[in-house]
Amino acid sequence: MDSKSLRELLEKLRSGEVEIDEVIRRLQRLPFEDLGIAKVDHHRALRTGFPEVVFGLGKSPKQVERIVKALVEAGAADDREPTILVTKSNRETYEGLLAAGIGSRAEFHPGSGLIIVNPRVDNGGDEDAGIVVVSAGTTDIPIAEEAALTAKSLGCTVKTIYDVGVAGLHRLLTFAEELGRARVVIVVAGMEGALPSVVGGLVSAPVIAVPTSSGYGASFGGLSALLAMLNSCASGVAVVNIDNGFGAGFFAALVDKAARE
Repeated sequence: MDSKSLRELLEKLRSGEVEIDEVIRRLQRLPFEDLGIAKVDHHRALRTGFPEVVFGLGKSPKQVERIVKALVEAGAADDREPTILVTKSNRETYEGLLAAGIGSRAEFHPGSGLIIVNPRVDNGGDEDAGIVVVSAGTTDIPIAEEAALTAKSLGCTVKTIYDVGVAGLHRLLTFAEELGRARVVIVVAGMEGALPSVVGGLVSAPVIAVPTSSGYGASFGGLSALLAMLNSCASGVAVVNIDNGFGAGFFAALVDKAARE
């Protein structure tokens, strides 16, 4: 349940369209539903505007199925089809959702490992994108895609610019105009993690830096990139955790929404 559906329900109660017992029935799952394996937070959309996101890594397909089913059923009780994200997942889990009849309106993005149940309709072209997602290298694209798809799922218009790392800086400068129009920029990079500092020096918008685990041995699974980004000399750069494309996309959507309002 989100604030809009709760308001509509209370308005119907006031007008006499629904009985108080029906209101109690719809609210009885709140604030959470205990499945034994998980306590599903049905108040998340009411508090933050978006339903609980399922972290798929380490969960069996059956566990994900039960959690997603609870979220879908809670939405159906409010006459809604909430968009539900399952991050860091796999095709086996996606096919399990399809077999259970839950994923009839679902997408699986194998590069990012993201499952989107009840995806939003296309938000339009990217010429006026509020969020621009930049990747340093091709290897960083899966994490960049996770960020971009997350932001799109929250209703944002997103433009992607891939493989423009500092080893060939002229590639990035080709997109200076698009970067300058953005309300927020997500920069995804592994190796030495230098690209967010460069972008931070080119734009007035907030920059969200995402270190990835790509790189040779001394990159320490993304730790080098993370430390480089935390030590950025550019102003206006914030950093999320290694490979956390979802966190970057969600935070960018919040910034974009605040800028639009």
